[in-house]
Amino acid sequence: MNHLSADDLTEIASRLVAWHNEHQRDLPWRHAPAGRRDPYSVWISEIMAQQTRVETVRDYYARWMAAFPTVEALAAADLQDVLKVWEGLGYYARARNLHKAARIVAEEHGGILPAERRTLLALPGIGDYTVGAILSLAFNQPEPVLDGNVKRVLSRLADIDRPIDDRATLKLLWALARAVVEAAPKGSAGACNEALMELGATICTPTGPRCLICPLAPHCQAAANGTQHARPVMPPRKRTPHYDVAAGVIWQGRPYASPLLIAQRPHDGMLGGLWEFPGGKREPEDRSLEACLKREIEEELAVTIAVGDPLTTVRHAYTHFRITLHAFHARHVDGQPQASGCDNWRWVGLEELAAFPMPVTDRKIVAALRLAES
Repeated sequence: MNHLSADDLTEIASRLVAWHNEHQRDLPWRHAPAGRRDPYSVWISEIMAQQTRVETVRDYYARWMAAFPTVEALAAADLQDVLKVWEGLGYYARARNLHKAARIVAEEHGGILPAERRTLLALPGIGDYTVGAILSLAFNQPEPVLDGNVKRVLSRLADIDRPIDDRATLKLLWALARAVVEAAPKGSAGACNEALMELGATICTPTGPRCLICPLAPHCQAAANGTQHARPVMPPRKRTPHYDVAAGVIWQGRPYASPLLIAQRPHDGMLGGLWEFPGGKREPEDRSLEACLKREIEEELAVTIAVGDPLTTVRHAYTHFRITLHAFHARHVDGQPQASGCDNWRWVGLEELAAFPMPVTDRKIVAALRLAES
């Protein structure tokens, strides 16, 4: 890795801004020039875009802004309504943190997102990347951003030959990101940062960098050394664990003619606040999926059930593990439901399920129910 001089950084930043002004994508949250955007709009779009494809974010962003057009509207909303609008976007802690932070902004900052780094960092769900995005894209402050796309661009630009997740590497990348944005022409910090993100998304892509049309090619050390396909250096992939999970569609009486039981996941855990068909992971001591389901329902809701026929099987991959979800029809036998291992429970009709925010896996169970009913 060679050092980038001050002149190099100035030229890189100028090239980024010029390229951005000509090639930026037309996206719903880019209703004003980078650096002069509504901070609430920047905040929402950046949180949504974390670990999510831009094409997916478009529709969610439109629905969100229609439901919660301002910080005050979000702060005043019920969390269940917030989760319902977010449903299907994943990483639900993002939605819960948006709601918490909006209430703080409404109560302590008059409904206006602060333009100060330390104050923003004190809000739930806002880290260094989001702070840099808000301060540069909304307030044109020369604060750095470092998401996956920017890491890749800078790793190739400086030909960094150390693993991308190494602490020293991250420190170096943050320093380089700051140096680039501080070298940008006056009043163009937002455009410079957005160009870095755009370049990684559209040109400096993971497997097929388009070096021939990249505005930074004359300064890219990896391109000069022929190592662009080997950068960034990724850590070894870990084996992804797999779990079998049993879930019960627990009818109070006759299937499809009586209410069924749903449970709300604990707010402080994975998929917190969402509603689901209760159940859980099969443990080594469970002799069958049916036995697993009976045990989980007793532990979670303190009721006894009779497990019936299988309904459907759903396979789903999360960030760090995969599951195969086996859904069974079941009948309530004994006991008044208690929120022993969940936050809440409800007996609801099949037609009422649409009103509850649910994980993608449980929505597929609902689809299977409707298909079986028809």
